[in-house]
Amino acid sequence: MSRKIRIGSRKSRLAVIQTELVMDTIRETHPEIELELITMETTGDRRLDVTLDKIGGKGLFVKELDRALLEGRIDLAVHSLKDMPMEESSRIPILGYTKREDVRDVLVLPEGGKPWKGRGVIGCSSFRRRIQGERLFPQAEFRSIRGNVLTRLEKLDRGEYDALILAAAGLKRLGLEHRICRYFSAEEILPAAGQGILAVQGRAGEDYGFLETLAKEGAGLEALAERAFVRYLDGGCSSPVAAYARVEKDRLYLQGLYYIEEEDSYALGSREGRPEDAEEIGVLLAEEMERKYGRKGGTGV
Repeated sequence: MSRKIRIGSRKSRLAVIQTELVMDTIRETHPEIELELITMETTGDRRLDVTLDKIGGKGLFVKELDRALLEGRIDLAVHSLKDMPMEESSRIPILGYTKREDVRDVLVLPEGGKPWKGRGVIGCSSFRRRIQGERLFPQAEFRSIRGNVLTRLEKLDRGEYDALILAAAGLKRLGLEHRICRYFSAEEILPAAGQGILAVQGRAGEDYGFLETLAKEGAGLEALAERAFVRYLDGGCSSPVAAYARVEKDRLYLQGLYYIEEEDSYALGSREGRPEDAEEIGVLLAEEMERKYGRKGGTGV
């Protein structure tokens, strides 16, 4: 591979900031490599008129970048891991992960607004957030909202919504941490699999030795456990299945959310084990919850 590396990103401000974080990491260890940022708009960015589950899920945020990788127009792609399909491609595998940013979901209120009492309209982009948020705010109405983080904040501040539930990671990377009014614990709203982690994707068979730092990040083990849990339950990016793993010393702790479609409800479970058994832990927790609650619960949206 040439010493000029073309890195693909979505066009949004957050996506570019995230890609630049990865580029900075590469520059720290390999300053001799010339890096070129190439941005592109994805189908998920263009289709804001309908919810993602109606047009194919969040995999639509990676399709154009996948094609560019396969066609050789870019050498790497950077994604929010939670936006990627749970099935990894053997032709364009994930090569490394960044250190995890804050994994929590947060509540955001209109700028300069009055204290919120849990009523009104909450803008919420995912079913996962809605079904958990309804337990926290039973008097509120949950309404779908599309668009990037800045677009959603504009809609909030215009009065179209009374509150939003967003990921802390995106707001912090955008320098908008001051907009956060409340952090939700994992017990209140379990995060999406891979939330807060950036994934670097490339072509199989290429020499990506310059990514050695990213390949060693501990977040990769957490990602493997979370994605194995969701994948086993047939959960995709638009399903309400959620999972959160954390590695502490020599143990990996995994929490999983199992959606019970018939009741439009959910249950939480947990399991722990050795970090090197991350994927097995994810599958075992999924199997355990499936036995306890019936047929696979990740397919209802």
